[in-house]
Amino acid sequence: MTLLVIDLGSSSVRTLLFDDGARLIEGAICSRKHDFETDYDGKAEANADHLRALTEACLDDILTHPAAESITAAGMASFAGNWLGVDANGQACTPVLTYADTRGRSAIAGLRQRLGGALDAYHQATGCFIHPAYFPAQYAYMKEFHSRSLEPVRRISDIGGYLYRHWFGREAPISYSLASWSGLLRTGGLGWHFDFIRQLLGADLLERLPALADFDACQVGLADAYAGRWTRLRGVPFFLALGDGAVANLGSGAVDARRIALTIGTTSALRVVTRREELPDGLWRYLVCQGMPLVGGATSEGGNVYQWGVEELGLDTASLNARLSAARPDQHRLTVLPLIAGERSPGWQSDASGTIHGIRRSTSKLDIMQAQLEAVAIRLSMIFDQLKSEESAVIAGGGALGSSPAWAQMIADAFNAPIQLLDQAEITARGVALLLRERLDGTALDADPPRISRVLRPNPDHALIYQAARARQVDLYQRLYG
Repeated sequence: MTLLVIDLGSSSVRTLLFDDGARLIEGAICSRKHDFETDYDGKAEANADHLRALTEACLDDILTHPAAESITAAGMASFAGNWLGVDANGQACTPVLTYADTRGRSAIAGLRQRLGGALDAYHQATGCFIHPAYFPAQYAYMKEFHSRSLEPVRRISDIGGYLYRHWFGREAPISYSLASWSGLLRTGGLGWHFDFIRQLLGADLLERLPALADFDACQVGLADAYAGRWTRLRGVPFFLALGDGAVANLGSGAVDARRIALTIGTTSALRVVTRREELPDGLWRYLVCQGMPLVGGATSEGGNVYQWGVEELGLDTASLNARLSAARPDQHRLTVLPLIAGERSPGWQSDASGTIHGIRRSTSKLDIMQAQLEAVAIRLSMIFDQLKSEESAVIAGGGALGSSPAWAQMIADAFNAPIQLLDQAEITARGVALLLRERLDGTALDADPPRISRVLRPNPDHALIYQAARARQVDLYQRLYG
């Protein structure tokens, strides 16, 4: 059994092949880079047809691998929090709006006013917030400033559904997984929340929303042009696209409430598969799939803070980790809000930005870098405190942590909890492969645990220092944002 996985991420498109043990097959990975189109106003969007061309090129490449002869099923992960408008001919008539687009901040006050006193009820029902990262604010922004591009829209689609519309020649539903990132899904009842949709955006949107289904509502039977191009995929079932963060949990081995997954890539997230009747303030609820709710928090800061520091401060990466490891925690006495890409968890301020307080003549470039990374660790600790239980273990992965072991130790100290570092490549794609295998032959999701490279244990003295630094950070946040 060979499993084909399409991983449509925020910075690259990849196709990968996994064997029946959900192991990446040697040499079976093809990739194309891409970037969101951004500007100073907060735009972060993509071109649907460009993404389609990149994905199709990756599929062309991967199908030349010998293991592609035995592909049993195909699955997809895509960057969650994406949508576009599609016309009657199945063509994109808007850009792909992404979770990183913040232009919807102009609509926040109006949306909150329409909800009145139902903000908490909205949060509990949909698992989401009135925030620029979600569909209501982005759609309201488009209606106000780009209404002409919405006029020909017949259907709202996710990028995975758009690809399938072209490959199979018919509309595909959106998975519960991706729909749960929209802020429109009733996550408990698995249906669009008609009342909140009417209240926030108007009844005309209801006719544009796609059908809903679990991810195993497979698409089979490629359109003629693609059946001739990809002969090896003619009868292969394509499972619906899943949210990348959700399946990254599974690929990390965090398949139940005993394990909390920490992922630090460009941004950061802490997530746990659990059922909670009451959703804590500042946290969201998404779905991996039907019957598997995911509770957690995601920050807009992560590896982007590390990259910003290296590039803008001109630090030498070869010696940086050793210098950070040798530095005393909070020795700089800086108080930082590392919100260089805005804020999601835990405060969800739509107008938040980065702040460094306490710079003196003695402050060095290394001090600023250390303070930024410690600040990210501290903010993640606030989310961790809302998720942790006596039995929970933290499993951490993501490319950014691999760049700085010293940063990983800062996080363990800020959490005051051990962190298990993953030695497992491609956790997002692996999560898709595990879920496909579970649906195909019933193999348990935790049958093949991921490899752990090492366990970082907290330094109790450092944990106390970070508690004091956290109090300063909270005070600065409250002074700026209330």
